Amino acid sequence: MRAFGNRHREWLRSILAAAAILLPATVLHAALSPEEPNVGGPASLAGQLLLASPDMRGPFDHAVVLMAQHSRDGALGIVINHPLGTRPIRELLQALGGNADGVTGDVRIFFGGPVGLTSAFVVHNAGYRRDGTLDIDGRVALSDAAGVLKDIGLGKGPGKTLVALGYAGWAPSQLDDEIARGAWVTLPEDPKLVFDDDRSKVWTDAMARYKAER
Repeated sequence: MRAFGNRHREWLRSILAAAAILLPATVLHAALSPEEPNVGGPASLAGQLLLASPDMRGPFDHAVVLMAQHSRDGALGIVINHPLGTRPIRELLQALGGNADGVTGDVRIFFGGPVGLTSAFVVHNAGYRRDGTLDIDGRVALSDAAGVLKDIGLGKGPGKTLVALGYAGWAPSQLDDEIARGAWVTLPEDPKLVFDDDRSKVWTDAMARYKAER
């Protein structure tokens, strides 16, 4: 598998280092449109994994994207296999404008996608919920990062987590067009791939499963 490009990694690390520019994590509520439900039936890709074509380059090079929402107004997902590094939870909370009192520990940060890079989100097991949490498929969910990070730092967070900076977003019909052109294939979400699989093997393992299920 081709590694996530060093140029993109260093660029995103520089954004993380400039913590003062990070805004409170409110983008999730703006990006997800509660007035417009997910497209019903097989057309909806919420709860699916998007696997990038081997030929794709740039920020989606060998990306695996967990789809959180797919509606008539567009689509939103989180890249789950492009780690950026580890940062103190206290530092991230302070950057997001949260209260870091009593918080300890570090957390691994992922590049969630090229949109909204000044906001952070947490993909987590669906058994944990906060106000505004989006239950994706009954097994995994998505929340703004600040509250979840505070709980993690206090030892009462969700059992499974993936902290992401930014997200992947598509305009109406854009993702459908990209799939039709062969840029992506889809696979049902599996928590083991989302949380547990070696990040350097997620794309390879997911693609092997896709080919086995065809």
